[in-house]
Amino acid sequence: MSSLSLPATRRAASQTVRRRPSGVLVVLATFAALLALLPVGFVIGVGIDTGWPTVKALIFRPRVGELLNNTFLLIVCAVPACVAAGIAMAWLTERTTLPGRRVWSLLAVAPLAIPAFVQSYAWVSVAPGFNGLPAAVFLAVLAYFPFIYMPVAAVLRRLDPGLEDVAASLGTPPWRIFFRVVLPQLKLAICGGALLVALHLLAEYGLFVMIRFDTFTTAIYDQFQSTFSGPAANMLAGVLALCCLALLLLETAARGKARYARVGAGAARQQHRIVLGRGSSACGFALMLVMALLALGTPMVVLARWLWLGGLANWSSADLWLSLRQTLFLAFCGALLTTAFALPTAWLAVRHPRPLIRVLEGCNYVTSSLPGIVVALALVTVTIHYARPIYQTEVTLFLAYMLMLMPRALINLRAGIAQAPVELEQVAQSLGTSPGRALLSVTLRLAAPGAAAAAALVFLGVSNELTATLLLSPLGTRTLATGFWALTSEIDYVAASPYALLMILISLPLTGLLYKQSQKLSGL
Repeated sequence: MSSLSLPATRRAASQTVRRRPSGVLVVLATFAALLALLPVGFVIGVGIDTGWPTVKALIFRPRVGELLNNTFLLIVCAVPACVAAGIAMAWLTERTTLPGRRVWSLLAVAPLAIPAFVQSYAWVSVAPGFNGLPAAVFLAVLAYFPFIYMPVAAVLRRLDPGLEDVAASLGTPPWRIFFRVVLPQLKLAICGGALLVALHLLAEYGLFVMIRFDTFTTAIYDQFQSTFSGPAANMLAGVLALCCLALLLLETAARGKARYARVGAGAARQQHRIVLGRGSSACGFALMLVMALLALGTPMVVLARWLWLGGLANWSSADLWLSLRQTLFLAFCGALLTTAFALPTAWLAVRHPRPLIRVLEGCNYVTSSLPGIVVALALVTVTIHYARPIYQTEVTLFLAYMLMLMPRALINLRAGIAQAPVELEQVAQSLGTSPGRALLSVTLRLAAPGAAAAAALVFLGVSNELTATLLLSPLGTRTLATGFWALTSEIDYVAASPYALLMILISLPLTGLLYKQSQKLSGL
């Protein structure tokens, strides 16, 4: 074969790879999408059994309009605030000379370890009259801005500053370089993080119950408590699923089909951190300090008071240490299974963004917008009628975790894979490597920071998950979250404080390891 025909052969192989997604990965992604649609099928089935006249009466009523208005205002106010806070903090820690950047980056991720209901109760304890939409937006920003910070920081860490250098050489001011050059390259991470925040706002219960702010989720829980699996609750869940679909369509349109990987001669130049002046450094330091104090300081002070009142006797409970062991086991296995389960869909969404693939990806987001009790009841119904051997076993519990937390893995895996040049996969396949092996040996290694962030977010989600664990866990299973909720329901806040503190502490070594790994892999 001549030297001229070899590049042509490689181009042909490249085009073949680009046109044909792996059949095995498509099957796995389709299976994941079908599983994700189980709770939605449950809601639709209940609606069909209920009948159109009753459905119409339950949906087209003033109460649903009030809930829609609350949900719309919450998303419109909270999501942009989370985006602004996450981008600002990521830029300060990754692209400037702000003192203590490593400490601030760890503190920016740490709020994910605090369950939303613990965050809400801490603030209600400090300010009992803190309620309504302003309180909901404030607490939502404190609880969920890390969903923006983490993917944006990961992308900023690996961006090649070449385009910024070119813009600066043309006389473009730094602030205009950020908005015209840097910000567009963050679009995928921002859209994914904003979608995660919006989906959590749709599904969150404990955060809003404490501050007496009505959303679809709180209304659904009220209906289930009064009529168990009543038609009114299921119709509200159907409206909630439609809201999720609207968010998915908006996010899909926003992120587009642009590429974000760099391929070219040589290596990417090292990042040049912006030297902050005295005033800018003081403002950046103040922002990071205020966010840390609001998101971490208040809950920790409240917990410290509970722990002081309980003393050492609070730590002698056998249930506390049993809960810790079971939480670690469930969180580790759930993170591993969910990340592995999300990998085929994430790869196809980046490498083959066709309409069918985007539909398969979108199916995984719909279920995450539903309250955990809807997912749990759907799985209970399915397992009782069609899979009784796994009813009330850990298999059903892990399935619920995967259905609810799959978007956390998908968003971060997708951002990581997008940063891995597709040409490297194509070269590996042109040399005889199978598509699956090329994915594992080439792409997944380059996307390791995104995969690690995905597993960490799922780990934290499982360790803090409440409602599905209460309904689906086998007899005798008790996690830190369910133990905390049970004790606070009995107004025993002193005994509940060790559970809340352990939920926070178990995330700190994990976030430290993730930070070191991401720094090493990014070459900084």
